[in-house]
Amino acid sequence: MPIVPPSVSLHVGGVPRNSGSGGTHEHRNPVSGEVQASIPLAGAAEVDEAVRLAEAAREGWRRTAPEVRRDILNRLADLMEANKGKLAEAAALDGGTPLVAGERGVDTAVAWTRYYAGWCDKLSGELISTFDTRGEFSYTVPEPVGIVGIIITWNGPIISLGMKVGPALAAGNCVIVKPAEITPFAPELFARLCKEAGVPDGVLTIMPGSAEAGEALVRHDKVELISFTGGPITARRIMAACAEAIKPCVMELGGKSASLLFPDADIDAACQRAVFWSIGILSGQGCALPTRLLVHADIYDAVLEKLTAIASQYKVGDPFEPGVQVGPVINAAAVERVIGMFDRVREQGSGRFLMGGNRCEGALAKGNFIQPTIIADADPDSEIAQVEIFGPALVVMKFTDEDDAVRIANNSKYGLAAYIQSNDLKRVHSLAERLYAGGVYVNGATQINPHTPFGGVGISGFGKEGGKAGIDEFLRYKTVTIA
Repeated sequence: MPIVPPSVSLHVGGVPRNSGSGGTHEHRNPVSGEVQASIPLAGAAEVDEAVRLAEAAREGWRRTAPEVRRDILNRLADLMEANKGKLAEAAALDGGTPLVAGERGVDTAVAWTRYYAGWCDKLSGELISTFDTRGEFSYTVPEPVGIVGIIITWNGPIISLGMKVGPALAAGNCVIVKPAEITPFAPELFARLCKEAGVPDGVLTIMPGSAEAGEALVRHDKVELISFTGGPITARRIMAACAEAIKPCVMELGGKSASLLFPDADIDAACQRAVFWSIGILSGQGCALPTRLLVHADIYDAVLEKLTAIASQYKVGDPFEPGVQVGPVINAAAVERVIGMFDRVREQGSGRFLMGGNRCEGALAKGNFIQPTIIADADPDSEIAQVEIFGPALVVMKFTDEDDAVRIANNSKYGLAAYIQSNDLKRVHSLAERLYAGGVYVNGATQINPHTPFGGVGISGFGKEGGKAGIDEFLRYKTVTIA
């Protein structure tokens, strides 16, 4: 029996509404290409209303006992866990995420929410006693920023909501979220669960919106911080608007991450990870995925054989079908963009296709399906090695020694993540220092743990999500000095 998408509303205040000044968006099923829902969009009017409600609620939420905020966030985590199946189904309807991957995404959001619930009653300042030198007594006080605007992109919205909303609320802020209109269903369920968990009206607004709504949220003079996940093009416009108002922002802007594979690593495990991380997770539509695999010359040919054998076993299809590991990409425009990149590889001779490189045919031809693709001998300076693909593809390059590997890995304007596959601890520490990235992950380590800071350098953005650094982004530290 087909899964019916949940009705999407604009959650402004206590009563969800089914229309907005931003018009509507016709959501197409990524599997069939058919319209499956009409999504109401917020415009500037709804942003203004959400800000007014947040202004009215901010002092009460700020002064809510930390233990109460903690309990609300823990209830939200419990509700997400209890509704894991429904949230995974929503993710499948949103963008074609296979159910098993959708459930892993919910687990991630739950972990982040619980982690930041634990910070609610542990935020403190610093005592600075300087009587002996200056005759002064000083201390610092952590205070919430106030009203936070959050704009998330379409890949893994439930994960982004867990990473951003949890710490912002834990810090005592009011939050206005604009999820991507092309993935509205998981955010809709999240909004309902937040209400059920006890988040007060006005403290949290979640509403898909038009470009006008995004502009209004960024430029509103009462919104004091913007946290954005997306791409550099949109980020530049947001940052320009923030600069005019001297408004801080946090930017997570994707990556073109390299994974360095050395002969002393567990080669079989490394190859399994390489395929899973670039093709099996979200059909390659992830910001920190290691989509560039750099392989030592001594094992290059053997690794290519293993990669092809592993990827050829991945099942592509409807995310609701058992055993499917690779679903569709987000929409028809994404298909055209990715296939266009593959076509230019062929035209320019900038790589060699070991497998894939085309749209899926047969029963999958009407949907947004792309064949799992592996491109060997890629030119490090070519488009395919420099630009995010955001499709089920792995680009493989050869290196001769550590210096060569670092040169190729750092040959990118992005700097979100880097990966090392090696059992030589001395090499790992040496390379970790030399790699241009916000995080370095070794032998299968997880990228977005809630207790560790996550964020990039270069055009991958700035600011951190995760750890104490992640909640500090939503706080201001006031210094009080007494003579």
